[in-house]
Order: sequence, then structure tokens, then C-alpha cells
Amino acid sequence: MNLLKNIFRILWKGWFYGWVLCTIIPIFPILFVLLSNEKWYPYFYKFAHAWGKTILFVMGFKVKTEGKEKIEKHKSYLFCPNHTSMIDIMLMFAVSKNPFVFVGKKELAKIPIFGYVFKKSSILVDRSSRESARNAFNDAQRKLANGRSVCIFPEGGVPEEHILLDNFKSGAFRMAIEHQIPIVPITFYDCKKRFSYTFFSGSPGILRVKIHDLISPKNHTLEDRNILKQKTYDVLYKSLLTDLENNKT
Repeated sequence: MNLLKNIFRILWKGWFYGWVLCTIIPIFPILFVLLSNEKWYPYFYKFAHAWGKTILFVMGFKVKTEGKEKIEKHKSYLFCPNHTSMIDIMLMFAVSKNPFVFVGKKELAKIPIFGYVFKKSSILVDRSSRESARNAFNDAQRKLANGRSVCIFPEGGVPEEHILLDNFKSGAFRMAIEHQIPIVPITFYDCKKRFSYTFFSGSPGILRVKIHDLISPKNHTLEDRNILKQKTYDVLYKSLLTDLENNKT
């Protein structure tokens, strides 16, 4: 039985990588044009939104989102989801209709084809370089000033699987204060279970998403960024822990 499950997972995950490539390659010329001018980014984002929904659909995932009504169109937000899986990117694109840019690690740019698109459409940062982090921060500020939203996984990367929620970095919360944009904590409950980095694991099924109440940076100064960081952390940690305990009963 385990052998059959592992064979299924090999084929299923191969199906995933095949779809990622086969959906990007045919429209790559269009993406190349749209990403050549920042003013055209909203049009690119329509492709990204549809792409994310398509990938999740063909993988057998059904997205259930709670709290979508809290996000208003044409407003800028700082989206802060927990990070557990490669499909977090597709899920975030599928969930948000508001155009946003990811802040992600520079290593993603090395992935063939996908890496080029991610590099041109996102803000890449080398976390070992202060200069890179500063440039990324300035780039994010510019995009926020142009009316975009920004999505940052505040853990700074995917934690080890036994960690429920890793410690947060402070950069996102400094950005929220400087631009006075609301922080949106978002919980992805099922991505680790459905499509983790452990190869022989995962299965199709429901992906639950909860968009929590917005956290306002109003009346906060840069000295308060750790307060906002802790508030956001507490919201996500409590929701993940409650869900974990409920699933044990």
C-alpha cells in the first residue's frame, strides 16, 4: 500500500512541476512584454491570479477562504501569511484579487523560466547582505507608493516541519509603519499537510485560508515595530495552535 501511495505521489508531484512549466512557457512572450513596463503590472497580475487558481485546481486542491470581505479593492496592504510550502505562492495569488508583489529570497531567481518571471515581478533579497536588504526595502517602498500591495512571509523562509510558526523578521513591520498601510495576517492551515517539502507526502484536498482582522500601524512609530510584529505573530500562532488542537480531538 505504501509503495502505491509513493508511486502516486511521484506522478502527482511530477504533474505539478509539469503544469507549472507548461502554463508559463506558452504565455512567456506575453509575460515578458507585460513585465517590461511597471505600469502594465496590473495586467500581469490578472494572469498570475488565473495561473494560481489553475495550478491549484489541476492538483486537486479546493480553496476555502474566510474573511475575504476585509480586503477592499484598490487599497494597499501588507499581506503576512505563514510559510510552509511551495504552493503558498499559488495560493496567495489565487486568494488575492488586489495586485501585490512578493518579497522573496534571491535563490528563487535561479529556477529556470519561473525564476525569470518571479525576478521581474517580485522583490528579491539576499538576506545575508545588508545592502541587498536595504535595496529591497527601497524597492518595496516605491511599489507601495505606486499603489501596490506587498506580500512578505515574515518568517523569512520555510521553517523545519516540526516548527508550527517560526520567529518573525522586523522589516515588514517597519514598512507598514513608514507607509501607514494595514497589516493583514493570513493563516494557511493545510499547505504543509497537502504539499510539503518532504517528497513522499501530500495529497489533493481542501486548502483552508483565514484572513484575519487588519492590524493598523496608526499612531505607531518605528520604535513600535516589534509591538506590531508580536501582534501579528500572536494572531497567526493562536490560529494555527487552535486548529492543531481541534484536529487532535
